[in-house]
Amino acid sequence: MRPRSDAGANARPRAGQLDHGRQGKRHAARSGLVNWPGTLLNGRPQAREDLQFQLRTRCAHELWLVIVDASASTRRHQALSDAKGLLAQLFDDAYRQRARLALLTASGSAPTWQVQGLKASSGLRSWLEALGAGGGTPLLAALMQAQQWLVQRKKRFAAEQQRLLVVTDGRLKALPPIPSLECPGLLIDIERGPIRLGRSRQLAAALELDYRHIDDV
Repeated sequence: MRPRSDAGANARPRAGQLDHGRQGKRHAARSGLVNWPGTLLNGRPQAREDLQFQLRTRCAHELWLVIVDASASTRRHQALSDAKGLLAQLFDDAYRQRARLALLTASGSAPTWQVQGLKASSGLRSWLEALGAGGGTPLLAALMQAQQWLVQRKKRFAAEQQRLLVVTDGRLKALPPIPSLECPGLLIDIERGPIRLGRSRQLAAALELDYRHIDDV
């Protein structure tokens, strides 16, 4: 999810289907839509050559669901500040590719939806610049809300390609059983410092997401 290059700027936002309602199979390519999970697993791209692309015979529009942990603990060691750089790139590329975006922040006493399935807009940059860390860590509540929302969304837009990006330091008091969101994606671990709980990796495994530490992106 991941979050892209100008090569995908002409991607069609409407859903596309093959015969019998099946979507075209993705495959590696030299141009097309950027495969953000695959790209970020190899580190943050520094040049176009670092990007991994994917094509579909007919393009179903994509939804990128981004969950951002902005609790007080993410102030440490500039964790949230560095995450903002990654998110800014993601939002810009979502805008270029006309992807739809759902954005959920986890901070304070309860998670808050910022955007729900709308086309990415340039106004997200202003929101991101103003984002600050504070309060508790309602990350588990955010994941539960996201799961329910995705289920309902899938009923309405069966052909939509959903991708998930979770940005968190994983500093939870406990990690209870968490149902999978059944959405492919990536968890970016922003925990830093000499003493780390290391729960982000466990969380990624529970959600069946790929894992990457931000220092390796």
